[in-house]
Amino acid sequence: MELIIYLLIGAMAGFAAGLFGVGGGMIIVPILYIVFTQLNYDPAVIMHLAVGTSLATIIVTSISSVSAHHKRGAVLWDVFANLAPGLALGSFLGAGIADYISGQGLQLLIGFFAVWVAYGMFNGASKAVDLSKHLPSKKLQLLAGGGIGIASAIFGIGGGSLTVPYLNRHGVVMQKAVATSAAGGLPIAAAGALGFMWFGSNASVEIPHSIGYVHVYAFLGISVMSFMTAKLGAKVAHNLSPAMLKRCFSGLLTVVGLYFIYHGFTASF
Repeated sequence: MELIIYLLIGAMAGFAAGLFGVGGGMIIVPILYIVFTQLNYDPAVIMHLAVGTSLATIIVTSISSVSAHHKRGAVLWDVFANLAPGLALGSFLGAGIADYISGQGLQLLIGFFAVWVAYGMFNGASKAVDLSKHLPSKKLQLLAGGGIGIASAIFGIGGGSLTVPYLNRHGVVMQKAVATSAAGGLPIAAAGALGFMWFGSNASVEIPHSIGYVHVYAFLGISVMSFMTAKLGAKVAHNLSPAMLKRCFSGLLTVVGLYFIYHGFTASF
């Protein structure tokens, strides 16, 4: 039964990854939080385990999603090359920072972050991208990648909720921003997952079937299905208008954000 749940999570997360370029983390983290809670894992590490496992699965999801976007010529590989070193280094650093944050603190951080990004995306859904704007210098893109990487590792996401708006603001149309963001999810996920395994290996709490803060069974089950459904999500993304993509994206983030804010605050009482 547990494996079936992980396969279903993977199916939904993969589709979201291809559709929004978000790596599926915004779906994986809350559902894994619920599953691990039902399995009676230690509450002190449930959020860390959900975030670390989410990042590990995004490695596979990103490969599938990027492959589909690349065939359509939508990935800006020169931009990816500028962002990637910062994304990787920042993500590993972010895993270390997350290790020092309590489970409740992570819930609230992820919740408020998701709602904030959702508001920004929905507010700009009907606004056309200003094509006269250009991306900054390579050094500034590298720095931006570092910031995106740190935040993404803490939130267990592929960086789409930060990379997509960043590229939009600098004149990159939605479909290409989504595709390039999906590529950026790979260095974020790989470095972040390694970080959560490394820092989690020193945790005092024993976690079944895991390497550090990465749950092996959940990783395998989610990865198998997400690899297949990510291509379907990418196909649908190219058939929707940029405004519709943004509105769908903001709706997803709002639901996730409110969920974690609610649970983060109720845990205090």
